Amino acid sequence: MQLRFSILITALALAACSAPTPPAPAPQPVPPPSAPLAAPPVVAPAQQAADWIDWPIEAGTWVYRTDTRGSVALFGPAGGDAVLTLRCDKGRGRVFLSVAGTAAGSLTVRTSSTLKTFAAVPSSVTPPYMAAEIMPADQLLDAMAFSRGRFAIEIGSVRAMAVPNWGEVARIVEDCRT
Repeated sequence: MQLRFSILITALALAACSAPTPPAPAPQPVPPPSAPLAAPPVVAPAQQAADWIDWPIEAGTWVYRTDTRGSVALFGPAGGDAVLTLRCDKGRGRVFLSVAGTAAGSLTVRTSSTLKTFAAVPSSVTPPYMAAEIMPADQLLDAMAFSRGRFAIEIGSVRAMAVPNWGEVARIVEDCRT
C-alpha cells in the first residue's frame, strides 16, 4: 500500500511542477478608419430612376364623383386642383384623360403591361388641362386599373408623373362600359 501511496505522491508532485498554461493574448484594438466614411450621394429625383416604375408616386389622392355627364375621378392634392382627371362622358360614350397644364403635344400612358400615346388637345376649362379621348373598350383602361400599384402619365417632355391606381380608376372604366 505504501508503494501505491508513494506513486500517488510522486505523480502529484510532478503535476504540481508543470508550467501553467500561458494566458490568451489580449485582443488588439481595431484601428479607426483613416478617413471618415462618406455619406451616400444625394440623387436628384430626375436622376433617381430611368424606369418609370421606380419613379416616386405623385402626392395626392383620388376622389370619385358623379355629375350630369357621367362620372369623374380626380387625382391631386387634398383641397387643391386636380393634376389628373379620368372622366366617363356617358353622352359621348368616351373616357377622357386630362392632365393639368398647357403643353401641347402627345400624352403617353405607361402601365406595367402597356404603353400607348395619344394626341393631347387643350380643354376649354380653367385651370387649363390637356386631354386625350379614349374609347371605353380600349384595353389600356384595363391596364391602368390593374397595373402594379401605379401607372405613369407623360405630356411630351414637359411633365411626367406616376400616380397610384386606386379603385376610382376601375370604377370610371366600369361606368363607361355599362
